Amino acid sequence: MNAPARDLVARLQQAGHTAYFAGGCVRDQLLGMEAKDYDIATSARPEQVQRLFPRVTDLTGKCFGVVRVLVGDASYEIATFRQDGPYQDGRRPESVRFATAEEDAQRRDFTINGLFYDPVAERLIDYVGGEADLRAKIVRAIGNPLDRFAEDHLRLLRAIRFATRLIFTIEPKTWEAICAESATIRTVSAERIRDELNKTFTASKPELGLDLLDQSGLLKEVLPDIAALHGVEQPPQFHPEGDVYTHVRLMLSKIEQPDLELALGILFHDVGKKPTAKVDENGRIRFNEHESVGAVMAERIMTALRYDNKTIQTVCELVQHHMQFKDVLHMRPSTLKRMMVRPTFDQELELHRIDCVSSHGDVKNYEFLKQQLEIMSAEEIDPPPLITGRDLLAMGLTPGKIIGRILEAVRVAQLEGTVETHAEAIELAHKLAHTDMQTRPLPPPPDRPPEGQPPA
Repeated sequence: MNAPARDLVARLQQAGHTAYFAGGCVRDQLLGMEAKDYDIATSARPEQVQRLFPRVTDLTGKCFGVVRVLVGDASYEIATFRQDGPYQDGRRPESVRFATAEEDAQRRDFTINGLFYDPVAERLIDYVGGEADLRAKIVRAIGNPLDRFAEDHLRLLRAIRFATRLIFTIEPKTWEAICAESATIRTVSAERIRDELNKTFTASKPELGLDLLDQSGLLKEVLPDIAALHGVEQPPQFHPEGDVYTHVRLMLSKIEQPDLELALGILFHDVGKKPTAKVDENGRIRFNEHESVGAVMAERIMTALRYDNKTIQTVCELVQHHMQFKDVLHMRPSTLKRMMVRPTFDQELELHRIDCVSSHGDVKNYEFLKQQLEIMSAEEIDPPPLITGRDLLAMGLTPGKIIGRILEAVRVAQLEGTVETHAEAIELAHKLAHTDMQTRPLPPPPDRPPEGQPPA
């Protein structure tokens, strides 16, 4: 139990107020999980909380009865028991009135989140049947599910998230309401949708989240390009598991550690197959360039969901490069090494492994790469360059594209092992510079215009 949070409750009670732990921290404590945040619900009004605690911040929520109290480097949300007024925007009530603890519990989303706990008396307070639903592993809306989802449309995705992360079943009437109201998720901001998807796909069973999103109709609303993968057939000799959607779902089930970028990479890695699907003259299904098309699509989808640039870049790299792994046994050493030094290589390699075990089952390329990582040192894979642009300028070359071309050629030779010393690199650079000057046409003298053009 969090001692500072308990002390806050004790202080409120000593001042004559009712105060409890509320919501997720109570749920997690009963499930034997570590709570991330401790929220406190109380009969004290915001101004009374301010008088009790000197370090109060985030007063923007004061009109809704919510303030944050600082204790050391941590902050704790303290909210006055309240009942919400009408919801017009599917997100926030137009007004609130302060209420009793029972009324406060009744306004919350799901029974498992409507529990209170008194850490001083060590007593559970349950007005909504949340304890029984925790034991039965059920996600159930409090009261009328349609009312709860009308108040905040994001609750549709929250239900999916809780069911996925806790591996709970959604109660039938709650499920019916989710399916009926799935289209209203369009009113929710991209950022809030993104955050719920992130929590869903980094759960221990992300494939369960995908199933619930798909079966409820939410998937076609928030990720229509993924929903469209249903029925996109694949060559059975490489994909005996079925269509692209089935393949993606199976891959999600193979993730061993919650990694957002890997999960999103899996989700989007074959998104380009639907627009590139063709049947060749021999009757074989092909998806030429689907990785490049998919990377563009992934960037568009993630940008619309307001992902940060780093996450977008990483996921798009995973999508763009995932087909390169089929060629690793035939790559030149320089190409292989450059592949292995990419910042995203570890995630790419894991995506490749999961891709293989979720389709044809052949992991020889994965095993080869793991062996190369064991055999080669980091310096062998990515040795310091033997020469720099300054060396080429010292040779008398003028700045321009020729510098980049020669540095690239010398680097390839170094990675291939045909050039090993600075002297050898300089010698090769001289040869390349001479060849480059011989094969490229010289510009016309400055006092004579190019042939066929009048003087300036």
